[in-house]
Amino acid sequence: MIRLLKFFGYSVVAMVCGLLLVLSGAYLYLSPGLPSVEALRSIQLQIPLRVYSSDEKLIAEFGEMRRSPISFADIPPNFINALLSAEDDNFANHHGVDPSSLIRATTQLIKSGHIQSGGSTITMQVAKNYFLTSERSFSRKATEILLALQIERQLTKDEILELYVNKIYLGNRAYGIEAASQVYYGKSIRDISLAQMAMIAGLPKTPSRFNPLANPARSKERRDWILGRMYKLGKIDQNTYETAVAEPLNASYHVQTPEVSAPYIAEMARAEMVGRYGSEAYTEGFRVTTTIPSNLQEIANNAVHEGLITYDQRHGYRGPESRLPGKTLSAWTLELGKQRPISGLEPAIVTQVNKDGLQVLTRSGEAHVAWDTMKWARPFLNTNSMGPVPKQASDVAQVGDLIRVQRQADDSLKFSQVPVAQGALVSLDPQNGAIRALVGGFAFEQSNYNRAIQAKRQPGSSFKPFIYSAALDSGYTAASLVNDAPIVFVDEYLDKVWRPKNDTNTFLGPIRVREALYKSRNLVSIRLLQAMGVGKTIDYMTRFGFNKQDLPPNLSLALGTATLTPMEIATGWSVFANGGYKVTPYLIDKIESRNGETLFVANPPSVPNGTAASDGLAAPANDGITIEPAPGTTPTDTAPAPAAQTPAVAEQVVDGRTVYILNSILQDVIKRGTGRRALALGRTDLAGKTGTTNESKDAWFSGYNADYITTVWTGYDQPESLGRREYGGTVALPIWMSYMGAALKDKPTHNLPEPEGILSLRIDPVSGRTAVPGTPNAYFELFKSEDTPPSISELGNGIAPGSPLPADEAAPIDLF
Repeated sequence: MIRLLKFFGYSVVAMVCGLLLVLSGAYLYLSPGLPSVEALRSIQLQIPLRVYSSDEKLIAEFGEMRRSPISFADIPPNFINALLSAEDDNFANHHGVDPSSLIRATTQLIKSGHIQSGGSTITMQVAKNYFLTSERSFSRKATEILLALQIERQLTKDEILELYVNKIYLGNRAYGIEAASQVYYGKSIRDISLAQMAMIAGLPKTPSRFNPLANPARSKERRDWILGRMYKLGKIDQNTYETAVAEPLNASYHVQTPEVSAPYIAEMARAEMVGRYGSEAYTEGFRVTTTIPSNLQEIANNAVHEGLITYDQRHGYRGPESRLPGKTLSAWTLELGKQRPISGLEPAIVTQVNKDGLQVLTRSGEAHVAWDTMKWARPFLNTNSMGPVPKQASDVAQVGDLIRVQRQADDSLKFSQVPVAQGALVSLDPQNGAIRALVGGFAFEQSNYNRAIQAKRQPGSSFKPFIYSAALDSGYTAASLVNDAPIVFVDEYLDKVWRPKNDTNTFLGPIRVREALYKSRNLVSIRLLQAMGVGKTIDYMTRFGFNKQDLPPNLSLALGTATLTPMEIATGWSVFANGGYKVTPYLIDKIESRNGETLFVANPPSVPNGTAASDGLAAPANDGITIEPAPGTTPTDTAPAPAAQTPAVAEQVVDGRTVYILNSILQDVIKRGTGRRALALGRTDLAGKTGTTNESKDAWFSGYNADYITTVWTGYDQPESLGRREYGGTVALPIWMSYMGAALKDKPTHNLPEPEGILSLRIDPVSGRTAVPGTPNAYFELFKSEDTPPSISELGNGIAPGSPLPADEAAPIDLF
């Protein structure tokens, strides 16, 4: 017996010595390759890119991982207790490795012949999650143990827990407990109940198996087991346990909803950030503040949305998206699940047709569509014609029709359809180029094609102000007389004849430059361009930021046959709105790191002494828009914290007096020209110009005051006519008015200041000369001081006021 005990004792000693030798050998073999635990203190977890409006409202989030790191101090004690009860109830006592857990894992290995569970402590899981792969092998497990021992020696328990809860994957792209709490409950981890904390604490083991959305029964079973462990370990009392267990699971999918609907803006910001930082843009937790005030963006969204629907309904109803007669309610419900809302237009299936309208099935249940909202729905035949006016709901829809409805503020439904025509809106601050609102189409869900910055279309007459600016800078005045009469151009080499005409096919004869622009007379624009020279005028156009290759080198340029995007048009028009200065559009106002460090602040060239739109934004303080990082650099290399810089000053590209006179003429477009509808806004500081191309394939309106320059384009992606009676003034202008009316509400009048060197003189309407007392119908006109016309009295007593000039006295700059 004694000999047996001695043998057993020697065996145990030998086994312990052997184990120590094995561990020593493993340590000597593996330790040279162990990573530095100190790196954990400065670890950079992947955090998505977030884009915000200028008033700090979320626009979008980009990145594969949803993660919101949380400090240990912000983790609720109840969650810590739930987590440790589930994962490592001996965490406070062990030094990185729990021998009892390892013995249990070894026993399972001996019984089954393969590794079933790793006996890992939270510290060991930190070692694995941050440094190792998920491979199951003895060498990886040994490395994990050694790392855990090192981690425990160099980090506190609080630091280890903080690393753990921010790294773990908890299902549905949620990494870390704060992200999981937001995904499953739509709240911070600090604001959820004990039962909800226990559910999240149960996810690290197997997120897919215990996912409360995919497997609610298993998730509840796991949650209740954890609550039981907390009670058994004395972390909660019996009453708290029973209350928590009785709580329903109530988890649902919550994605962080953007507070501002600006998908085209979000995509522009994302693309610019990738241009600056490459793929790190998605993982480094950058916080991007844009120049977009949320209220202006919402106004722009509504203006484009309602404007396109209004145009679309003027041309009739194209019928249901599909017909599903004879289907069961469950089949209809299944079909609705496949349909997405499009820019607020919900899918619905007609279940009953009544005298007072329709009963429809929507995703949220049964609802009623009133007949009064359907009366517009004459059958669409083609762009220029419709069928008979419907007299009852059955003339419009049938049971089983898949239609679109628009939910109103009172939750009632309005009969609608998805427009086929598209539109875009760009609004800039003319004082510095800041983009204040941008809409790239009716619905980003349909297409992410951003028409505001990608669609090159002919601007039509909205381009004419650039021609007239060149004329006023070439010696013409607003009072110069130009002949509005037929003109023919013959190409003798191609045997072609071009007979340009006015939109109304009428001719007004000699007409003042001012009147020719606000009445949009095509032939006057052509004569001015011909007199100035096409090449010289194109060179002048580059001052506004236009590329020569987009400007046709012929007289058709006078009619707006350039191919330009709405953004390019708005940028050019900003010169008129700010007194003659070239500004560059920019979107990103500030970039911050994950730690709140400012990496970039914009400092766009701005109008000197300009007054930017009053929207509560601080003046920018660093340079502009397209900074490309050098290959191989890091974000820190490309974007150091900005130092205070001298504000950049915009270049003056057009004489301020030219702009002031042109502004006066463009205000006449609103007062008495093609933009008269805008008088309904009741403001005296608005200027603008309509634009309509041949066959009404494009309809534009560009206009401004000194606060905002806004351009609206409407048309089809594949150019076709908008209709015989559709123009810039009927399609684009109402959208512009809806936006500018709301954007400028309660803002004071903001006109351009009058520059030095401007004179206002009374002019003889017939001769264009300065009038003398008694001249009939004389009017006041603005002139540069050096371009004032001579007085008609200088012609001698033989010429009466209001009489035409003799041929030999006609001013050389007048074109007849």
